[in-house]
Amino acid sequence: MDVKGQIAIVTGAATGMGAATATALGAAGARVALLDLREDVVRATAKGIGGVAVTCDVSDAASTERAFDEVRRQLGPARILVNCAGIPDFAPVVGPQGPMPLEHFNRVIAVNLSGTFNTIRLAASDMMGLDPLADGERGVIVNTTSIAATEGTEFTTAYTAAKGGVHSLTIALAREFGDAGIRVLAIAPAGIDTPMMDGLPPEIRRAIENSMPFPKRLANPSVFAKLVLHICDNAFLNGTAFRLDGGARGSYRAFGPLAP
Repeated sequence: MDVKGQIAIVTGAATGMGAATATALGAAGARVALLDLREDVVRATAKGIGGVAVTCDVSDAASTERAFDEVRRQLGPARILVNCAGIPDFAPVVGPQGPMPLEHFNRVIAVNLSGTFNTIRLAASDMMGLDPLADGERGVIVNTTSIAATEGTEFTTAYTAAKGGVHSLTIALAREFGDAGIRVLAIAPAGIDTPMMDGLPPEIRRAIENSMPFPKRLANPSVFAKLVLHICDNAFLNGTAFRLDGGARGSYRAFGPLAP
């Protein structure tokens, strides 16, 4: 799909990979709606790239439905959805204070997994009502999973479970939406220098950098945005998750005694 002139929705677009993706799509000629819970920040980001800012909590059905209504009102139905909204999780299941509160697990699932499905159900419904492009394509959906989804990274149980769900969801929906001409893919990043990384203990951040085979540094979020643009452009990509990790592996146990 040539993104020029197409309407795109990016969630989690205030900062990090979402902001980089919105910026890249806008620079390529797409008309971009930036969705994020942080109203002031997303408005500033959208203003900087000439996009439309919409406040949205992806874990809340009503909030997300209102956000999509606003995007339709200002731009129209989108052919591109990029799900970058997410929250981190770095905690043992059983720690010094006892078992992890169930509310913690449920919140991470609600944003990272249910929030992804929430936007997909609305975007796909709009895409199915659009006329197909010349090659029969109606839309493309790009989700954000993680290398944790396939490696079972310890001390991030809720996050790992959520991203594993996103990984499986991506494959299932690519099959379900295929007849409608909608592609569904995912990117599994690691070692990307985003605000979420700031929530990790400094020693873990340093260890992640040192564990990268090459290059031995965190990557700028623009690498994620470049892959999104390629996914949009290459119509034969579908139903898979691409690792974007510089060869990193996600074991925190090797980085220190984090268990209680």
